Amino acid sequence: MPTIVLVRHGRTSANERGILAGRSPGVTLDEVGGSQATTLATRLSTVPFATIVTSPLERTRETAAHIHAQQGQNASEVVVDERFIECDYGTWTGQSLATLAKESLWKQVQSHPSAVTFPDGESLMAMSMRAVAAIREWNQQSSDADVLAVISHGDVIKAVLADALGMHLDAFQRLSVDPCSVSIVRYTEARPFVVRINDTGSDVAFLASKDAEVSTDAPVGGGAGRG
Repeated sequence: MPTIVLVRHGRTSANERGILAGRSPGVTLDEVGGSQATTLATRLSTVPFATIVTSPLERTRETAAHIHAQQGQNASEVVVDERFIECDYGTWTGQSLATLAKESLWKQVQSHPSAVTFPDGESLMAMSMRAVAAIREWNQQSSDADVLAVISHGDVIKAVLADALGMHLDAFQRLSVDPCSVSIVRYTEARPFVVRINDTGSDVAFLASKDAEVSTDAPVGGGAGRG
């Protein structure tokens, strides 16, 4: 089973202004987000991705394009997978987070998200189920040596990480996933290993190694790490 590199898209003007963009069309990377995506693509240029998978929204496709451009002559194609699209926030879409924080549903989103269905939108549980199902399908059709990039959105990535960590969805708000951050999950037959969460700067060259033995056992005491 492969290693999945989960990438959140770069910053958008909606992020900067505190607007819940959701699935709104035309939301693209701002100047900072473009710079973030360029830096990230350089960081990931040493990783030979077997596949680059992206949400269909503009901001994720832009981020994926930056990563793809740095992959060299043998770059894999970018594949759009609708199951990694942002949550459908319904009537919350396009509103400011400051305004939404005054809604009665906000407290439930924070403390009991598994029970939340957004007005005229999607439930967080449904979002989690489709994203995790997509990850598992990609796992099944990939080889053990493959490294896949999945470019998606904050809540979607948090849901995938919660599943990999064995956390209930109600605990996923404890996770942070910043713009253009990298989270890495190495999947095995026994269990997933969460290697990185919300990483915005450290070296990821170890992913390019095909020689490292992958154990299905967790090292007692934490192990020596990767030096």
